[in-house]
Amino acid sequence: MVYPHGTPYVTPHILHKNYAQAFDAEPINLIGRDLEYFSQAGFDMDRIQLKRNAPVALLYEDAIRNEGAIISSSGALINFSGKKTGRSPKDKRIVYEDTSKDDIWWGSVNIKLDEHTFEINRERAIDYLNTRDNVYVFDGFAGWDPKFRIKVRVICARAYHALFMNNMLIRPTEEELKDFGEPDFIIYNAGQFPANRFTKGMSSTTSVEINFKRMEMVILGTEYAGEMKKGVFSVMHYLQPVKFGQLSLHSSANVGKEKGDVTLFFGLSGTGKTTLSADPNRLLIGDDEHVWSDTGVFNIEGGCYAKCINLSAEKEPEIFNAIRFGSILENVVYNPLTRVPDYDDTGITENTRCAYPIEFIPNAKIPCVVDRQPSNIIMLTCDAFGVLPPVSKLTPEQASYHFLAGYTSKTPGTEVGVLEPIPTFSTCYSAPFIVLHPGRYAEMLAERMAKNDVDCWLINTGWTGGRYGMGRRCPLAYTRRIVDAVHSGELAKAEYETFGVFNLQIPTALPGVPRELLNPRLAWADKEAFEREVRKLAGMFTKAFALYEQDVDEKVRLAGPQI
Repeated sequence: MVYPHGTPYVTPHILHKNYAQAFDAEPINLIGRDLEYFSQAGFDMDRIQLKRNAPVALLYEDAIRNEGAIISSSGALINFSGKKTGRSPKDKRIVYEDTSKDDIWWGSVNIKLDEHTFEINRERAIDYLNTRDNVYVFDGFAGWDPKFRIKVRVICARAYHALFMNNMLIRPTEEELKDFGEPDFIIYNAGQFPANRFTKGMSSTTSVEINFKRMEMVILGTEYAGEMKKGVFSVMHYLQPVKFGQLSLHSSANVGKEKGDVTLFFGLSGTGKTTLSADPNRLLIGDDEHVWSDTGVFNIEGGCYAKCINLSAEKEPEIFNAIRFGSILENVVYNPLTRVPDYDDTGITENTRCAYPIEFIPNAKIPCVVDRQPSNIIMLTCDAFGVLPPVSKLTPEQASYHFLAGYTSKTPGTEVGVLEPIPTFSTCYSAPFIVLHPGRYAEMLAERMAKNDVDCWLINTGWTGGRYGMGRRCPLAYTRRIVDAVHSGELAKAEYETFGVFNLQIPTALPGVPRELLNPRLAWADKEAFEREVRKLAGMFTKAFALYEQDVDEKVRLAGPQI
């Protein structure tokens, strides 16, 4: 385009070559104790360029310039995590040290690591970061309630990782950043650099390790950003009960616009936790990690990390519309000509994700904290055996039992080699992130439920009228009607009958939901086949719960299915 004065319109920084780069190269404004911290931590301040809480646009530029990132047609940044496209639970370690060793639930989830090996890996991570031209620092908060929040510092070498944590942590104001001080927890992310397989305690070139004495996390050999998110959750899952005496939960939460009533949703992947907590009549407190405190409920995170597989504007408009400038699309395939993401393409991974600030959800409650105790807890399961009712009212003992069991099922096609429904029991609905013994969380949950007279519901979003392949999945419209009836109080006033082996209380009627759907036995044509599946699933529950039997009250033990 040529303007009347004859000079072609050119972006000013192109006329002044390297204008933006020259500004980027200005030294970061670190003075006093901040500067001293990085020097003492082993960072070569004469060589590296630190970018602290960099603007989103600058992180976009660096990711495109240095990391092969792409801007999608909607303005989101498409980036790639390399070889690892999911978490590496077998490579997660907790340092065995005096201050936390008696609290940690040691085993296959929390694998012991000695302090000396942690120091070796920490130094290896810092040595690697010292070789990078750009090192990114993001200072933010975990926890929306100022009484219980912690200050988190992330130090990494990829703009993608800095933007991810900018979205997932609670972003400080300029004033809060100026007065940030020393962090409570630090993540050293050198994920591009491998761990040494011959170092004691290493099982591969990947290592994700947390030291509760030093309050530090070191990441080597994986660039999957979700490791940082779950690292922060693991720390909160430890600190909230141990230091603050509050209950941390892997759950979503929302609050009624009119009554202000709070509901917590527990559920594993594929049960509908995110979908059902997104309700036009209610405000979203958060979609994944919360703390039930003495004064109310608050979100741990400042953003959402949503699955993108088969995403569409029709099915999940809130998530679809949140994918814009500032969001990160992770490992999503796109059309190279139009830059339009293809959410149905699993060519890179089925675990495609988007990370965006919670403010991008129009129905979000900002700040994400409510000074009110929950009225309802909804435990979600996707039962592929077609056995569990679509809704049951749980006694306090049953609530503890099902919280510890954390049941859902994998269906054929979700993973290679899955040919029939496979039960999955994830204790406290968060087994991969559990830090303390599950009984400790369950006890706190029971105490809070009793104190605040909270109703608890088990809702099955899985199959009815037959197991997977024979019956059909419970229509979402019916499940939403059930959730609405929980919130309106209809279900609390309904008449109930007892459901067989599982001894669950199920409503005899609910307007808008067919009678045969409410009682699974009525929905099955083959009653003998139904009874076989009931006994089969009950046996699976009994076997899975054996792990906790010695640590729970007899009433809780007897609250499960009785064969």
